[in-house]
Amino acid sequence: MSQASNRDEVFSLLESFASADEAIAVVGSMNADYTVTTERLPKPGETVNAGPLRVLPGGKSGNQAASAARIGARVRLLGAVGQDANAEFLLGKLKDAGVDVSDVLHVPGPSGTTVITVDANGENTIVYSPGSNAKVDVDYIHDHASVITEAAVLGLCLESPLPAVIESARIAHAAGVKVLVNDSPFIPELPAELIANSDILLVNEHEMSQLLGVDEPEDGDWDGMDWTSVAAALHDFGYEQAVITLGGDGSVVIDGETVERISPVRVDAVDTTGCGDSFMGTILAGLASGLTLGRSAQVASYVSAYAATGSGAQASYGDVRQIRELFGV
Repeated sequence: MSQASNRDEVFSLLESFASADEAIAVVGSMNADYTVTTERLPKPGETVNAGPLRVLPGGKSGNQAASAARIGARVRLLGAVGQDANAEFLLGKLKDAGVDVSDVLHVPGPSGTTVITVDANGENTIVYSPGSNAKVDVDYIHDHASVITEAAVLGLCLESPLPAVIESARIAHAAGVKVLVNDSPFIPELPAELIANSDILLVNEHEMSQLLGVDEPEDGDWDGMDWTSVAAALHDFGYEQAVITLGGDGSVVIDGETVERISPVRVDAVDTTGCGDSFMGTILAGLASGLTLGRSAQVASYVSAYAATGSGAQASYGDVRQIRELFGV
């Protein structure tokens, strides 16, 4: 199949997300991203000049929900905001993206925040302060269990307290809802109960190496990696399905014994903040519409590439029309 025909097929699949009857549930974080752009990232102890400070909507879970909603999926978000100006700012931006935030909890204190520095090449560093996100507890998850059980797929990351994340996965698993876990912020030892109650793991190549004890290729050539052995290691770890992102080199989808290499989509990157969340949000949308994991990742490559051409996380996400225009489809 030619690249052009493959691209046309991907966008046909992307168009189908809006007609899917099934919903997505996302449990997790919302943050106000305090973002500055510098020529280069500072070294430890160093001060560098930056451009104007911008406050943008973020949080891994909020980003994932917004990305999925912008491309037509039905998304309900569970999480918490504080009682500050950022709370209504975050909820307003999520509503604008099409996310159902009617079940979001309001708690005393500040909302979650991140401090982000972006260099001229689009690379970034991120410091996270959980704020209200730390107050998402098991009781809140129980009170809103129907949001999870009525969904086709649940998206989780680790910016919320682990007991709430694990309980969300347990409720979904018991109801037959597919669970996708993004091990980010990365922890090298995922709780056994979380592994047992989730179906798909999403990590980058370095996280995969640490989780499984697999050596990275010395020359950085991930194309030469023995991905069949990685699939076997993932099976032993507890996952039959996984997506390993490779930054600018695309991704690898492992589905049982099947290994599929997903080619990268090349763009002139402006800011990579939130691109991984856009990728995950698109996979959630694909799974909810009945696509395979591999097909979902193919579509996600285009959606996340579009996000890299704009600044910020949610602020850089496009709808189907905007993404089509960028790629000339």
